[in-house]
Amino acid sequence: MTGMEARDAELKKELDATLHARKELGADYESALVDSFLEKVEQRLDGAVDRRVRRQLAEQQMVVARDARSPQGSSDTWGERFGFGIVSLVLAVPLSAIGGGVADLPGLLVAWAGIVGVNVVQAARFSPNLFGRRKAKQDSDWDG
Repeated sequence: MTGMEARDAELKKELDATLHARKELGADYESALVDSFLEKVEQRLDGAVDRRVRRQLAEQQMVVARDARSPQGSSDTWGERFGFGIVSLVLAVPLSAIGGGVADLPGLLVAWAGIVGVNVVQAARFSPNLFGRRKAKQDSDWDG
């Protein structure tokens, strides 16, 4: 028997007990018996709603916590971009010398194509809208 079936069985027993008490006590106590039964139903509904709300809040907090820990949200700092640019320029000097010394102009062009490519990828990582890509509009519960 699942949790839902067990609760339904308990509620059915409560209803049967209420109807049995009504038969024994008569119509004079009908209003009090109905109120008592409805109060029990209301308590169960409130408990179920509270559990669902708590579960949804916990799920939302997990989503927020995961987004806060994502590397894209925390690594977009000016210092890191500046540092990457400096390292790129410092490494460009020996790479240019090696490429130009080994294969002359084609080697120099390949070295600089690699340097530019790495910097373009890094720029795209920090600025997703750099090349005209836009984030898709997120659906909202308020949209009809």
